[in-house]
Amino acid sequence: MKASSVSFIGAVVLALVGMVWGIVMAASQDHSTMPAHAHLNLLGWVSLFLFGLFYHLHPAIDLSRLAVLQVWAWIVGTVVLTIGVALVHTGNALGDPIAAVSSLVVVAAMALFGWIILRREQIGVIARPLPAE
Repeated sequence: MKASSVSFIGAVVLALVGMVWGIVMAASQDHSTMPAHAHLNLLGWVSLFLFGLFYHLHPAIDLSRLAVLQVWAWIVGTVVLTIGVALVHTGNALGDPIAAVSSLVVVAAMALFGWIILRREQIGVIARPLPAE
């Protein structure tokens, strides 16, 4: 499966989870997990969708295993981070190490995305023809 497809599907699934979560918070009038909800929306919907756009615009990268790995690492890291942050904000100390470790996964996934972009730029520079004289 292409990285863009995984990104778009993941973004929609996490957006729907975030929307339902927001409705539940509103209905219960308990907004204690709002920071976790915000993490899920930003990392899960917005960032994943942006990754999907980038990969879709770069078909050669979109098909790479490394791009798919980056997206899956981001999804797993985001879901676990969201759980950790929710636990922290509901008073459960177990959430701290969960949020800490998963935030490192998300940072690693972003670093990998940056490396993918830099590698693409380097390849593009090398592959460009020299100007005609």
